[in-house]
Amino acid sequence: MAKTLAEKILSHKSGLDARAGDIVVAQVDLAFVQDTTGPLTLREFEAGGFDQLADKERTILFLDHAAPSPNQQLSTDHILLRRFAEKRGCLLSDVGQGVCHQIVAESFARPGDIVVGADSHTVTAGALGAFATGMGSSDIAVAFALGKTWFRVPETIRVVTSGSFQKGVYAKDLILHLIGQIGADGATYKALEFGGDAVDLMPISDRLTIANMSVEAGAKAGLFAADDLTRDYLTKQERGNDYQPIAPDNDASYQKTIDIDAVGLEPTVSRPHSVDNTALARELEGTRIQQVFIGTCTNGRLEDLAVAASILKGKKRHPQTRLIVAPASRKVLLEAIETGYIKTLVEAEAVIISPGCGACLGLHQGVLGDGEACLSTANRNFKGRMGNPEAFIYLASPATAAATAITGRITDPREVL
Repeated sequence: MAKTLAEKILSHKSGLDARAGDIVVAQVDLAFVQDTTGPLTLREFEAGGFDQLADKERTILFLDHAAPSPNQQLSTDHILLRRFAEKRGCLLSDVGQGVCHQIVAESFARPGDIVVGADSHTVTAGALGAFATGMGSSDIAVAFALGKTWFRVPETIRVVTSGSFQKGVYAKDLILHLIGQIGADGATYKALEFGGDAVDLMPISDRLTIANMSVEAGAKAGLFAADDLTRDYLTKQERGNDYQPIAPDNDASYQKTIDIDAVGLEPTVSRPHSVDNTALARELEGTRIQQVFIGTCTNGRLEDLAVAASILKGKKRHPQTRLIVAPASRKVLLEAIETGYIKTLVEAEAVIISPGCGACLGLHQGVLGDGEACLSTANRNFKGRMGNPEAFIYLASPATAAATAITGRITDPREVL
């Protein structure tokens, strides 16, 4: 019988004819933690009596959320992670190398893989045709030790996007539109599978943005077929041998299908304090913004910095609006330096911080003051997300963020393009 992407991957990795609703035990190809979830995972690993990792070369500890560390406790947690990596021989991605989800995409995730991480945005790797999902620290400890875990095979919602984006409209606007349409719980424990002619032409950077935010609708996974663009991306990362084509069957059965006309989309913003509280950027024009943050696992890639730099070139940030930029990885930072994007952003009076999560989590590098508002390219805007429950967070594309940095107020990027 025909299968969705989720059913295909979970069938292959479990050795069963897996269908939506089934419980399977499946092989894990990559398991990782980051520095806020990792310490608990390692303690659970040891408390469970485990000593050996199932696959040292496919187990990764990332220091990215509090990097560089802003306080004594987090620095001590980093010591714990470094010592575990040294003792057990797994991989350590140290401070400054970048956000776990970006590095997983650049260097590790493969089409058809099962990727699990102690971080909800592990779903990002679904852009490469992997079944990637976040799990609790205890579950990841077991995956570290056994190299497998259990899943309930999710039902799939097919999202078909047709047509072409208008100038000033990007993948971030598409996913914000979708979440605003179905709600923050509209895909709870479902797989969101993306297709359509707009997606067929969509670069991997855009697919990563959409897959990343699938979890903001509650999805267990956000999946794209692995196609020629996937192969080209992996080849560029010097991982061409990791490519294999994978696609859903034409007559696969879906729980439902959502059709979106890309032509009708406009720059979209999520208002405080929920991702599904969306509005068009033009409807929010005039809303005062004290800080703009461009970066994160959602929109900190080279293509995102290119969009921001193209809008900010020859201009300055508004004198009452701070502009913070965090490249998603060291590779992105180096490429952005080589292409001149960093020079353009610095000349626009942006503050460039080290590759990592930066201000997104609210630990450091951009905590907001009481009553302040930030327009961010991140994926979450709940109360207190950026370190202050008395502040306000708006989410938007890098283009909307750059335009807003210039005017100091939420601005439709089409006004400055």
